[in-house]
Amino acid sequence: MVILTEEQFHEAEKNGLWKSQLEKDACGVGFVCSIKGIQTHKILQEARTMLERMAHRGACACDNDSGDGAGVLTAIPDQLYRDDLNETDNIELPPLGQYATGMLFLENHTYKQAKESFSELARGCNLRVICWRKLDTNSACLGDEARKTEPCIRQVFVTADYADDTEKFNRAVYSLRKQAVHQFSKQGLKVYIVSLSTSTIVYKGQFTPGQLYKYYADLENPKFVSHIGLVHSRFSTNTFPSWSRAQPNRMVAHNGEINTLRGNINFMHAREGVMHSKKFDGDSLHKLYPIVEAGMTDSGTFDNVLEFLARAGDRSLPEAAMTMVPEAWEKDEEMSHEKRAFYRWAGMTMEPWDGPALLAFSDGRYVGAILDRNGLRPARYCLTSDDHVYLSSEVGVNDLPIESIVKK
Repeated sequence: MVILTEEQFHEAEKNGLWKSQLEKDACGVGFVCSIKGIQTHKILQEARTMLERMAHRGACACDNDSGDGAGVLTAIPDQLYRDDLNETDNIELPPLGQYATGMLFLENHTYKQAKESFSELARGCNLRVICWRKLDTNSACLGDEARKTEPCIRQVFVTADYADDTEKFNRAVYSLRKQAVHQFSKQGLKVYIVSLSTSTIVYKGQFTPGQLYKYYADLENPKFVSHIGLVHSRFSTNTFPSWSRAQPNRMVAHNGEINTLRGNINFMHAREGVMHSKKFDGDSLHKLYPIVEAGMTDSGTFDNVLEFLARAGDRSLPEAAMTMVPEAWEKDEEMSHEKRAFYRWAGMTMEPWDGPALLAFSDGRYVGAILDRNGLRPARYCLTSDDHVYLSSEVGVNDLPIESIVKK
């Protein structure tokens, strides 16, 4: 595995056989969650165990210490952020749900310009930036290759006067994120928005699984509690690793590949001319285009579209996932009539995104996983007596007493 700078990426695509549009991932995926939504630090610890025991599903560089990527998606640890900002900057956050937050990967020499550009765009979306938080990170744990491309990482907090209107606020936050991606690209600024949400946060980077929790001090803080912990250990195929390509993405962690990708992207581009949304009117909908952002892997592309269907399509996250990745339902005589009718309808609105692929997803309200109809990627789950679900690419990554397992 070789880690490249931005200039080397462009050189490799121009003069080599590598093509960014053919990038694929094959990885370790899993999640731990409380069915009742009870937030604990234990879930974060169990997610760490799951991730580190799937280290063999990730790749590392020639220095044997720079990973293909690792990350975790969790609920927003409100008390942790609230206490930290109050102590360090004397800032009082609005109630949970009335602010959005997320990480940005920035360049050291342009991060001030990027922050100003983001703040200006937020004002254009009728939002305001509360503050920027500098994370406590440990660069010493990184491998030599990963350290060469380590970004400047900042966390942004955003709110609005109408933030108590949940639907309106979430629409504005999603619109800000999409417009910011396009604007940074036009301005030539190398910025990657890891996530921006009122309910979830993603910590990820160019790590081996064992480095993630050591790098971000937040993750080892007992105040960090969550009801979900969705993890990913990356093994990229036909691709070069980078900090931004690590997973989870904004909603999805993916093992496998999307082999219908070119057709899926072309169909999404074609739909942009005829789509309409109950949540976004004509002008505001067009500001979300292109739906598929430039330079995405197959996982990133899937995440773009799933997020669009959930945010702009007035669908629940499970419904959006089932629309994109249907089961082999046509000849399944045991499937209910209602479910068959749904898949028949979904098939008329969108073509399948075929793998082989295992896709785990979460928006804070829902967490789930789905296999494509080829069914060629492993996934196993256990439901325990204390109302926790463990799902991963392999069996036995967490130590669960046999008597505690209710279903598997």
